[in-house]
Amino acid sequence: MRRHGVWTPVVRTLPERFQNWFAARGWQPRLHQLAMLAAAREGVCTLLIAPTGGGKTLAGFLPSLVELAENPFEGLHTIYISPLKALAVDIARNLMAPVEEMGLPISIETRTGDTPANRRARQREKPPNILLTTPESLTLLLSLADADVMFATLRCVVLDEIHALAGTKRGDQLFLALSRLTSLAPQARHVGLSATVAHPEALRAHVSRHAKPEDVRLITVAGGAAPDITIQLPEGRLPWGGHMGLASAPEIYRAIAASGVTIVFVNTRAQAELVFAALWKLNEDSLPIALHHGSLTVEQRRKVEAAMAAGKLRGVVATASLDLGIDWGAVDQVVQVGAPKGVSRLLQRVGRANHRMDEPSRAMLVPANRFEVIECMASIEAVAAGKQDGEAPRPGGLDVLAQHILAMACHGPFHPDALFAEIRQAAPYAALTRRDFDDTLRFVEDGGYALRSYERFAKLFRDAEGLVHIRGPVVARQLRMNLGTIIETPLVKLRMRGGPYLGEVEEWFISTLRAGDNFLFAGQVLRFEAMEANAALVGRGGDGEARVPTYAGSRMPLTTYLAAEVRAILHDQSRWPALPEEVREWLAMQALRSVLPAPDELLVEVFPRGEKFFLVAYCFEGRLAHQTLGMLITKRMEKLGYGPLGYVGTDYVLAVWSAFEPVDVQPLFEEDILGEELEEWINESSMLRRTFRNIATIAGLLEKHHPGQEKSGRAMTVNADLIYDVLRRHEPDHVLLRATRAEAAAGLTDIGRIAALLARVRQNIRHIRLDRVSPLAVPALIEEGREWVAGGAEDALLAEAAALVHDATDGAEMFSESLAVVSEDPTPRPRRETPKAPRRNRFIRAAPKAARR
Repeated sequence: MRRHGVWTPVVRTLPERFQNWFAARGWQPRLHQLAMLAAAREGVCTLLIAPTGGGKTLAGFLPSLVELAENPFEGLHTIYISPLKALAVDIARNLMAPVEEMGLPISIETRTGDTPANRRARQREKPPNILLTTPESLTLLLSLADADVMFATLRCVVLDEIHALAGTKRGDQLFLALSRLTSLAPQARHVGLSATVAHPEALRAHVSRHAKPEDVRLITVAGGAAPDITIQLPEGRLPWGGHMGLASAPEIYRAIAASGVTIVFVNTRAQAELVFAALWKLNEDSLPIALHHGSLTVEQRRKVEAAMAAGKLRGVVATASLDLGIDWGAVDQVVQVGAPKGVSRLLQRVGRANHRMDEPSRAMLVPANRFEVIECMASIEAVAAGKQDGEAPRPGGLDVLAQHILAMACHGPFHPDALFAEIRQAAPYAALTRRDFDDTLRFVEDGGYALRSYERFAKLFRDAEGLVHIRGPVVARQLRMNLGTIIETPLVKLRMRGGPYLGEVEEWFISTLRAGDNFLFAGQVLRFEAMEANAALVGRGGDGEARVPTYAGSRMPLTTYLAAEVRAILHDQSRWPALPEEVREWLAMQALRSVLPAPDELLVEVFPRGEKFFLVAYCFEGRLAHQTLGMLITKRMEKLGYGPLGYVGTDYVLAVWSAFEPVDVQPLFEEDILGEELEEWINESSMLRRTFRNIATIAGLLEKHHPGQEKSGRAMTVNADLIYDVLRRHEPDHVLLRATRAEAAAGLTDIGRIAALLARVRQNIRHIRLDRVSPLAVPALIEEGREWVAGGAEDALLAEAAALVHDATDGAEMFSESLAVVSEDPTPRPRRETPKAPRRNRFIRAAPKAARR
């Protein structure tokens, strides 16, 4: 039975062998698992949306296992594609259990960048029945000359955690590969699996063989136990500002100690280091607590994952590196430090706990400041209402398209018309124009008009029949060495003197260190000693202040949905009783001193402080959008003669300070600010150059890897800048420059959100002139102070914070609260208090006492 494209399953009986296997575990096959089996028998592509713990992975594989059990055959039957190598390996291990226990004649293997060369060669000669891989490895397989032979028998493609790939460059790569699989194996059905989906119709198009959502059966799983989510505040006063949440470290530690296994999620790698250090200082019981984030070495992360799977940990502090991690059924609770910034992201993280659909997942939200309390409340209400959020998948990038075109040429000659038609079957490229395709193809052929005289950019040629060929095996080898869409900021490896590599930090951070400087990494204090040829040499840190590395692009943006909900809660006093008393008092003070922002207006406060004037705009569009808007507004202020001196954006407000008072704020928020000011800023900033470097690397214009040598980030930047200048001068409409401008405007700067804000508040800006700071503005001004106060001036900063709170509240009794604001949330500047040096293991701290004895 179908209703609005959603299918209600007709239960069909499993084969007896499978029924017995389920019964031996005390299980019953779930309706959606039987629905997936029925859809497979009809040859229908499906998208399964099921809560975490609902058995969706088994549902995706069950049809393949049944088919192969009933009709054994040689060759590749099913491909499973995961965003994470570790997840593919874990799924393979879990799949072997039913296969071995039922004695099924099914071979299962993984294919990732870690697969040994001899196994990769064997997989091409004799493919397994089920192959588990990643988008990058799949594209590499499709670039091989014998790809059509390997994939000829394919019957099913399973796309796991599809929501995490759609709308990303890795997703562009995956769905382009899927379009080629559709050509090589038109009989193969596609299966998408996801627990959190905000745009199901868009994902149905991504799963489709022809980018048509109506071709994909949507199977949704209702029910499941509602998660149990609470908000935890610090015992002392709730901070006004800051985003690290360290004031609640004692409460987090007690939650870990009172539970079996806890994942403590944070939003940035710097925050992970600080939270881990704060918990370790409290760890008098020597609980085994680990640290997991993307800058640690692969070996260190795998060590933590293995300890987690083996039940040897009580807690792990993690970033998004574990959002899609291995499904550990033993996790008792999740702690989210800092507001989650998105409802779907929160659900994904909460789903790591308990991992059983019929039992509630337990989670604790730990807001770092008063604004975040409101955001956490909005998140919990959204989860209870069954809401999802997140941006709809964007169109595919031309840089990824260029890489795909070259990969397909490495497989074999193609006609441009045929490849264009094939590529338009991929949902991200369904609206690709012929001009963009032809220009991208031309770039891959010879670099384009401005670069065609350079032989190294010539990679393809056309024969007399119009077929496109690669120019030789060197081109194919270079593609495979540089294949992929993940572009890291230039990183420097850290190596312990006389010991192992510890991980990586960004090149710019190392460039700011002098010999003897301490910094916090991998849960320990390190001392920078010197630069080697390819690494920074470090030793054990001593006494003194320790800096904290920060990482570009690691901050999660506040979703549009949550931003709207925060505005609504601020305006609707009937929702205030659910807020803590301190937050209610804060909002009441704001209503008394100034006004509260309404959902359909932009509140802009202007007030003097010291020798400056501050303009605080309550935009609620997220830190990234506010940073860009700050750049644009300061340019407009320069033209109007206000003498802007600086700005800072938090997730909730934008604060700009100037030498002269802005008396008319309407022109600062006109929609035309996205015209001339935006163009000026983009052309003057280094953002386009950085974006072009990434675009050019993915498109194959720049090579990170070359036989016998590894190019440094600095060398690649120099090469990118030279080519960028040549193209701007001689071919300003080059396809890579078009791709660069599109990505800079649509992605890196959140122009879309700024445009929506300016349109929403057109002629609806409320300008309030105050004689002093308002309560709602205090968090932004404290953060502003933290940006410009130099190291060693913390006492002055504390006094400034106290004065701000005093002004906002007319009460000197709030001094202790302002003190907590600053001291709880360190910047990359040195801290007065140095975290303890680690004992024993650096990454999994403190074995249980019994084990030590």
